[in-house]
Amino acid sequence: MERYMENNDAEDIPDLSDSDDDQWQSMEESLDSNLKVLCLFCDRCLNSVDDTLSHCKSEHEVDVASLLRIYKLDDYGYIKLINYIRTVKCSGESLFIAQEGALPWESDDYMRPSLQDDPLLQIDIEDLTCTRAMEDLHRLKQLAQGLVLNADVSVGGAVADLREDEDEAYFSSYGHYAIHEEMLKDKVRTESYRDFAYLNPDVFRGKVVLDVGCGTGILSMFAARSGARKVIAVDQSDIVYQAMDIVRSNNLQEVITLIKGRIEDVDLPVEKVDVIISEWMGYFLLFESMLDSVLYARDRYLADGGSVYPDSCSLSLAAVGDERRHRERIAFWDDVYGFGMACMKRAVVPEAAVEVLDSGTLISDPAVVRTIDCNAVCVSELEFETDFCLKITHNTLCTAIVGYFDIFFDKNCENKVTFSTGPQCTKTHWKQTVFLLENPIPVQTGEELNGRIALRKNRKDPRALLVSLSVRDVKQTYSLQ
Repeated sequence: MERYMENNDAEDIPDLSDSDDDQWQSMEESLDSNLKVLCLFCDRCLNSVDDTLSHCKSEHEVDVASLLRIYKLDDYGYIKLINYIRTVKCSGESLFIAQEGALPWESDDYMRPSLQDDPLLQIDIEDLTCTRAMEDLHRLKQLAQGLVLNADVSVGGAVADLREDEDEAYFSSYGHYAIHEEMLKDKVRTESYRDFAYLNPDVFRGKVVLDVGCGTGILSMFAARSGARKVIAVDQSDIVYQAMDIVRSNNLQEVITLIKGRIEDVDLPVEKVDVIISEWMGYFLLFESMLDSVLYARDRYLADGGSVYPDSCSLSLAAVGDERRHRERIAFWDDVYGFGMACMKRAVVPEAAVEVLDSGTLISDPAVVRTIDCNAVCVSELEFETDFCLKITHNTLCTAIVGYFDIFFDKNCENKVTFSTGPQCTKTHWKQTVFLLENPIPVQTGEELNGRIALRKNRKDPRALLVSLSVRDVKQTYSLQ
């Protein structure tokens, strides 16, 4: 209050002798209305701390909350950071540095305010970090709800048509470290990319490589170690700042250039690349629609004679006979402690389950329903409808249909590499996608179980995936979550 009184005439101060709450509120609102917060990186003044931090993020690509998490800063570290930025007048990019020694703002000299009465120094950093975390969780919740509630099988838009703010929840989810740890520890996935690179050095030697959705940069480093002349790694999530540290720690910064942004929005420092690598696959292969971004990069940047890797993949279905699992998930609702809750099936059945399936429950030969050539396919062809036929191998009840995919590194490869996410193979973090049938179907050995599958993006969210299955003239639409 002292600062307010020093800068305002006495007649402007409301009479607070009666301790009236409304007058206190009026005074606080007056103070807020006079607040101006100078940006950390330019001369613009904004009306609140929140507006200023949002401006820094959108205009200067610096998320202060992310800096707090990356460098594990406490209150004093935050104060030093703000004063350092204002004193040195550094660029946002220079703040993301290798964490091998002391941080440039660690000196106690930066405890002295660079800007008198700086509003950015008067906030609780716990509020800042918690607010950001809650925003991320809220966006993720909205994304998940959209998958379940917006079950509309009409044709969706392309990912390239999404605004950055519309796509923020997706990339925020990849800013958390746990998901990258899970992917790196998936040996089937990571060692397949490693083997492809190291066993086929001619694919990379002397080439310019683009890594779309680079994450921690592991694929970029495989390419660099295999002789790539230059690697450009692009990712929109905050994990890219950790990738910068990782690349420097492995002395590959002269080969690998990291760029933060969506591939659809950034401008690369080269006109063409020779190779595009990406680990774009989602649940049931196409969930998340990241292949859209790879195809965008292919059409814009890939030189004649170049290739995308993996260069092909296939999507397969098989019949499942697991009565115990069906009872647990579906029949359970018929009698719940003596109460009928069968109406719940309408909510449970459409939720496709991502889980590791017991291969002993497979009751048919697999059938490939789609093969994708990543060097030729168009985005519109990633939505499709086709018939399938499953040859039954057991006399039993068909309780579900399972889906999985296979990946191939083939083109120009002297040593071809492939891996499968099927239930009969070593498990991966993709697991399998199980589509439970509300009513099991009796089947006989040697019988052909005919059906039809339609795969579509959600009209309201092109990263969401909707799958319609018709088996024995019973149709059900499923969403992934």
